[in-house]
Amino acid sequence: MAKKTHKPVSVPGEEAVLAERKRLAYMKKFRTVLMSTVYVLIVVAAVSVLLATLFLPVLQVSGSSMEPTLSDRDIILLFKGESFETGDLVGFYFQNKLLLKRVIGGPGDIIDIEPDGTVYVNNVKIDEPYVTDRALGECDLDFPYQVPENRYFLMGDNRSTSIDSRTSAVGCIEVDQIVGKVVVRVWPLNQIKFM
Repeated sequence: MAKKTHKPVSVPGEEAVLAERKRLAYMKKFRTVLMSTVYVLIVVAAVSVLLATLFLPVLQVSGSSMEPTLSDRDIILLFKGESFETGDLVGFYFQNKLLLKRVIGGPGDIIDIEPDGTVYVNNVKIDEPYVTDRALGECDLDFPYQVPENRYFLMGDNRSTSIDSRTSAVGCIEVDQIVGKVVVRVWPLNQIKFM
């Protein structure tokens, strides 16, 4: 029988063992930090989506009907609510589109618009500093006009081009169609503005 020879096993030194322990502890700590960061990011993303869906929808402006207040491609935040006042900017659903217009009158209000575009609500001329070019625009309603219950009379700020409650094709908007009130323009960054 052949004799088995055993090679001597080298035992690492104390410094090598300490270095390996340090490396393993660092790797464990790194994995823990990485996993906790991933969990935090997932929670933040979920909360952001929930907030955006339930309370603060984000919307990109499309078109020029709200100029000069809002321009094409501006990004805005809306706050969901059910009570709106004259002058509020609101987003609402109309024919599967989300549109933006300004509240002129609420349920029961009497709206009157003169041929030069001057607007009266309940026989009081409303102050509209956001309108730069007054116009009657596209209009097929007879004035004075009373806003039906549970509806709002809405108009765009660019009165000559906006298609809004002044036409029977759009009419007054039901409360259920309104998504919320515009609270802030967040884009472009150099034009952030609370409404």
